[in-house]
Order: sequence, then structure tokens, then C-alpha cells
Amino acid sequence: MKTSMIVGALALALAGTTAHAADLKFTPGEDARFNWKSYEDFQAEYDFSGQELNIFGPWLSADKDLFESITAFFEEATGATVNYSGSDSFEQQIVIDTQAGSAPNIAIFPQPGLAADLASKGLLVPLGNDTAEWMKDNYAAGQSWVDLGTYKGNDGTDAFFAFPYKADVKSLVWYIPENFEDAGYEVPQTMEELKALSEQIVADGETPWCIGLGSGGATGWPATDWVEDMMLRTQPPEVYDQWVRNEIPFNDERVIAAIEEFGAFARNDDYVDGGAGAVASTDFRDSPKGLFAVPPKCYMHRQASFIPSFFPEGTELGRDADFFYLPAYAEKDLGTPLLGAGTVFAITKDSEVARAFIEFLKTPIAHELWMAQSGFLTPHKGVNADAYSNDALRKQGEILTSATTFRFDGSDLMPGKIGAGAFWTGMIDYVGGKSAEDVASDIQKEWDAIK
Repeated sequence: MKTSMIVGALALALAGTTAHAADLKFTPGEDARFNWKSYEDFQAEYDFSGQELNIFGPWLSADKDLFESITAFFEEATGATVNYSGSDSFEQQIVIDTQAGSAPNIAIFPQPGLAADLASKGLLVPLGNDTAEWMKDNYAAGQSWVDLGTYKGNDGTDAFFAFPYKADVKSLVWYIPENFEDAGYEVPQTMEELKALSEQIVADGETPWCIGLGSGGATGWPATDWVEDMMLRTQPPEVYDQWVRNEIPFNDERVIAAIEEFGAFARNDDYVDGGAGAVASTDFRDSPKGLFAVPPKCYMHRQASFIPSFFPEGTELGRDADFFYLPAYAEKDLGTPLLGAGTVFAITKDSEVARAFIEFLKTPIAHELWMAQSGFLTPHKGVNADAYSNDALRKQGEILTSATTFRFDGSDLMPGKIGAGAFWTGMIDYVGGKSAEDVASDIQKEWDAIK
């Protein structure tokens, strides 16, 4: 692909994503925010002229354009042609394709559990210990990311199969800076301070939280994120892993305690806009609206990095609305754990060009070019944070790189009947008044039934 085509494709992807999109038209070697040396070093090492690389993933529309703006640079560096195809039925199709022997060279998995399943059947190619060691050294909380891509192969031994690239942050609390300033509130730095702030807001005659669990057929999922965050703030990450794999039962006392931590917020009539009875019936897309009411109906809303999509039109992040890290308990000394999601890249049909693409994902430039656009966060410690297209993304990136532990959304790693079924409905039962112990025991019965 010609350099002019790269510039055109990138400019097209950038259009409308930032206030300065027009200023981001650049060619390789220009724009000091980017580590062009990493690109040049990679370019000098590989030549795949005339060869093709087939990649299959879940990204469509704008995400597809953004990803292809990155693969364009791989094409320019190596001479290879990259064919990307996306599908909203990726999870089903990749199973069919790999089992039929018609797999792409690389598959992009939004759910590591599916990648692990294919690895166990011998349908993924190990990436090697060198890549795992590189990730330990170059990703913040590197062991967490290695663990995310390490699965048992069909020989029963663990190997590093999947390269995490493009992360999302979930452990965020959203607020209106003007509301905090008017009330004299400060952003809490510990969970103890967060709970004290919630009590202070109630004492002032106001409501601290907006919480909504409604999501049509997926109602209940926002509560699973709350519980996962509370597990990471009350237990070591190893216990979180055991819970996700059902190596400890769902009704273990430590899991029940984490559910009750969520309940301390969601089942308290004084804490939630509309009272505890409104939590299950309020749609998660509508729940942040209380932040923007005059006077405010609530002061805080815990949700992932995507939630500004449902803020009032014209909301400027950093001014009209902002966020802070959902803090950990100071007394428990568990560092700064972070809950998130993201994608992992795995080789499903081996080739030299496929392995070279994984090497390309190690370069800072492969991250910075997407950082400068939209919707991309990375734990890569070697990137220039100034490449982020706005302050909100930069701040989320800093939260990601300062985390001592990263754990993937637990419900997405559990069997579908649990993580996207019994866990969701159990949380609705819980906010409706059922005890945490009974809910957890019911979920465990569902898990036992699928073994």
C-alpha cells in the first residue's frame, strides 16, 4: 500500500473523532508524538511482498476502519496485503472455521474464554515463551496480561497463546466536577473515603449514587461488574481467578461478602436515586442522567469507559463530567486492582507473516497510531501517552498503566449459562431482597448442573 493511501485511510478514520482531526494528517516519519523508530526498525527486518495475511474479528463499521488504519502501516512496512473481515457472529463463525480447517491466520477474540476453549482443542498456535516474557517486561502489571493469554493446550500443558491488544477500563466512577465543587466534596482516594463520602452526601440530605441494572434481555450485567470490582478490592487476585474458574464455589463466604459489598451501595434506599427498588428497573443507559439533573439526583455513577456515549449531547469530558478510579481499601493492602475487558489476538493458521504481525503488535507505533484516534487504551509502558487524542483517554490510560493487577471481566470468562445467565438474574434477585447467600447458592447449583 502506498504511503499516500495510508495517509488517506488514516485521515478518513480520524475524521470527526477529535477536535483536531484535520491536524493529524501525517506520513511515516512525521509527528513527534509517535515512535517512528520502532516502525523503521520493524520495516528493516521484514519483507513479505506478495504475501497475504487474513485476519478475522468482531470489529465492524468505525472499529473496522480504525483497525485497518493500523494494518495499513503493517502493509507499508512489510509489503504484505492484509485482508480483515469482521462479523457480529464472530464467536460462532470462528469455531466453525477452525474446526473445518478454513481458519484465518489470526483471530481477534473479545472473550478470552473462547480462545482458551479453542486452544484446548489444539486449534491455536502457541506464541512462545519469548513473547510471554516480553509482555511481562513491557506491559504494566505484565503477569496479569500473560495470564490472560495463557491456556492449556490439547496436550494438557499451559502455553501462551493469545496476545492482548486494545484494552477497556471498567473500574471508574463518574461525577460532575461542578457538583462536587459546589458541595465541597473531594475525590476519594480509598474505598474507606468513598464510603465516608457516600455517608456525608446522605447527611447533607442528598443521594450519592445512581445505579441501573436494566438492559433488556441482558438485565443484571452491570451488577456483575460491581461484584467483580468488589472481589478485587476484598480478596487477592488469585482468589478472583479461583472464583472465575469455579475452583472455589460461588457460595464461598468470600464471594458472598463481595456481593454484600455491592449491596451496601445498591440495597440502601438512602444511597440510590429512586431507592433500592429502582435499581433493577432503571436502564443502565438512563442511570447516569441523574448526575446532570438540576439539582443533581445523584453525585456518583460507577460504570465502564463507554458510558459517556449516553451522556447528554455536548457533554465535554473533563469539564462537564469527569471520572476517578474506583479506589481500593487502604486497610487491605491489595494495591490498585483494575477490572477491564479487551481483545486478544491468536494465530489460528500459522505463517511467517502471521508471526510477524504479532511482533508488530509489540511496537509502540502499533499502539500510538490508534491511541491518536479513538476508543483505544493500552497497558504498553513504552508508548508516548501524549499520543492519546484527548485528556479523558490519557487519564484512563494512566489508570491502566498504574494498575498493580489487571483482571478481565469475570462474567465473560465464566460459562455462558453462568456469566451471561444465572449471574445476571441472580443479581436482580439480590437487589430485589433475596439474601446474598441464597443467590450465590442458586448460581452454584446452575454451575454444578453444567459440569
